[in-house]
Amino acid sequence: MLLTQRLNQSDYPQYIAVFWFPTQSAFFGCRYIMEKVDLLLVGAEGVVESGGIINKIGTYQMAVCAKSHNKPFYVVAESFKFVRLYPLNQQDVPDRFKYTAEILKSAKNLAEEHPTVDYTPPSFITLLFTDLGVLTPSAVSDELIKLYL
Repeated sequence: MLLTQRLNQSDYPQYIAVFWFPTQSAFFGCRYIMEKVDLLLVGAEGVVESGGIINKIGTYQMAVCAKSHNKPFYVVAESFKFVRLYPLNQQDVPDRFKYTAEILKSAKNLAEEHPTVDYTPPSFITLLFTDLGVLTPSAVSDELIKLYL
């Protein structure tokens, strides 16, 4: 909560809400809190070629909720998290990203397992803040070309 302490010392009014979605009721709490916030800021485990992100389960729900409340949804990620994948939906995310190594080794049927990450499409993302600069989701593919050439 160092961020909260520093913001409290400043003259900026702020309201920080930390979300984790282990239950459906927490998601409904997100909708209630969304009216009080000005923006959402999340990290990412991966930024895909389309400008979408792969992140902890529940990020997609937060993005949908933010869009329905007309709140900007910002992503903070380093360029080493950019990956050359182009998923179109949740099912297109490769299993190596969706499940832990332990589950991949031991599970007989992955359809019965719960993924640990989800995919948030670029249409829900306002901007990405990276070490390469501030990017729109559509600019991610250009940056990937520069990184890999």
